[in-house]
Amino acid sequence: MDHPGGGKYNSPVQLVKAMTECWKLLSHSSIKPLIVCSGGEPLLQLDEPLISELHMQGYEVAVETNGTIVPPPGIDWICVSPKVLDSFVVVRGDELKLLYPLLGLQPNDVEHFEFRHFYLQPIDGLDRVQNMQLAIDYCLKHPQWRFSVQMHKLVGIQ
Repeated sequence: MDHPGGGKYNSPVQLVKAMTECWKLLSHSSIKPLIVCSGGEPLLQLDEPLISELHMQGYEVAVETNGTIVPPPGIDWICVSPKVLDSFVVVRGDELKLLYPLLGLQPNDVEHFEFRHFYLQPIDGLDRVQNMQLAIDYCLKHPQWRFSVQMHKLVGIQ
């Protein structure tokens, strides 16, 4: 909200209009624009009227959620990145990204859920190298899971 184009909008129409102006500035192609809602818990703000307005203006809508709120209908791509199993209510979607190793939530706790893609991402920090090897080893032994990295951490964007 505190960057160029940030602010509060009174309606989904106003918000999507502001987003479209930004897209026009950033893109000169005919690619269908994709809006990825992430950060904090985006499902606290993303609702059916906004999704509907985005679709009417030609956008695809994706969300990366922690899985604690049931998503409204109409989202084109749902990525769930849970932190704890107890409050996790989203058990189907397109992509499940699990930090690894995560105390209290193991891949076998969620491997029966209905996702098209399952990813393990090593936890960053002092044990980053060890965590990468643990995640790689797990993926090699359990081919349902694929190794993934948090690219923003590798390139130094925190």
